[in-house]
Parts: sequence; C-alpha cells; structure tokens
Amino acid sequence: MNTPILTVDSLRVCYGKVEAINDISVKVAAGSIVSVIGPNGAGKSTLLNAIIGMLPSRGGITYEGNPINDMDVEERVQAGIALVPETRELFAEMSVKDNLLLGSFRRYRQRDKDYLSQLDWVYQLFPRLKEREVQAAGTMSGGERQMLAIGRALMGKPRLLMLDEPSLGLAPLIVKEIFSIISGLRDTGVATLLIEQNARAALQVSDYGYVIETGSLVLEGAARDLAVNPKVIETYLGIGKAKHAEALMS
Repeated sequence: MNTPILTVDSLRVCYGKVEAINDISVKVAAGSIVSVIGPNGAGKSTLLNAIIGMLPSRGGITYEGNPINDMDVEERVQAGIALVPETRELFAEMSVKDNLLLGSFRRYRQRDKDYLSQLDWVYQLFPRLKEREVQAAGTMSGGERQMLAIGRALMGKPRLLMLDEPSLGLAPLIVKEIFSIISGLRDTGVATLLIEQNARAALQVSDYGYVIETGSLVLEGAARDLAVNPKVIETYLGIGKAKHAEALMS
C-alpha cells in the first residue's frame, strides 16, 4: 500500500464489559479502496463508528499523519472524513437537491466561496439525482436513496469516504451500479473504506481487504488474493472452488 491516509492501530471498543472490537489494525492508502468484510455482528460498523468518533475507543487512530483520538465527530468531519451510515439518514421530506446542499453546509460555514462546486460533479456521477432533484428524498427507491446518501457525503469534498453496507437491501442490478460508481471514486483521489457483507462485490472493486470475525481480524491482504483464499471462498463467496473466484477477479 502507498502512504496511508488512515491508520488504525490496535483498536479496542467495548460496550460496557463486552469487547466489540479487539486489537484491530487497519490502513487505508490515499486514493485506494479498502474493504472490511465479515458476518453480521462481527464489529464492522463498530469500527467505522469508532473511526468517526461516535464511539469511545482505545488504540491509535491517525488521519493524514495526525492522531485524531481526541477530536470529536464534528472535528473529524471538518478534517475531511465522511461516513455514509447503513441507515443513510436522509431528510425524507426534503428534495434531492436540498439534501445534497446540506452535504456542503460545513464548507458554507467555513466561508468556502466554492461550497457548491461539487454539485455538478455529483450530478455527473449520479445522473438520476439530477433528473429527480426536486423530488422528495423519501419517495425515491432504495438504490436512489443510496446514491443520494453517497452524493451528499461527496458534497463536503471528503478525502476519506467510509461506506457502511452500501448494498444492503438493493436489487442485484442496482448493487452493480453502486459498486461501479464506488470503483470510479478511485480516479478522483478520494480514499474509500468500505464495510460490506457482499464480499464478492466488495473484493471486486477493492485494492486491499480485511476479514473480521467476532471483533477480531482474521485475514488481510490484496483483494485479488483474498478472492482466491479458500477460507474466504467457503465462508463468504458462496462458491465451492478457487477457480471460480479466479475467474471472477480476472
């Protein structure tokens, strides 16, 4: 990996006396896509919530070479970290465009004169949002709402984008479209940390991957290598032979 934009070192997160994450270390290189896969309850979402500052944690979190453990959520967002949660958290009664504009509010508050500069670019990434810019967000399909959630995060010009289960509840064709867009983010220089149960889709677009089980890191490596790892194939890809994974990643 290149010089990391994010380094998580020996992270531990507890819910009361229950340890949800135990000694996990993760790196994300600038401009790369890194996936974290694993079953439900493995601690994947907990990892993202700790990185963004929503959960207290022990261990080191370094962003762009600077420790951020003492920063609150707002400070981490201002530094250029964006999280798209599994729930998407859109304003259902507001229009698509107004939801997007809220994504640039941090830049507006910082008196950035170009705070709307991302809007045309987001519309280029997601033409459907342009077509529906006056439509209420709550009336959109699940796939369109996911596009809107990602687009709103990108309005803030993040350098690190964290996505929590972007394929959840979406039809296969929409999943393919969403992951194609995620793959394209690599060309923009935005680093992406992707939490995903759909291991096949995640590994297809990623440069590097981590496998978490019961709060602990059990495997890591280049995405292409993980896709042909027998344990990953048997447990997460749902196919019986390594050659099928090789064909998938070719």
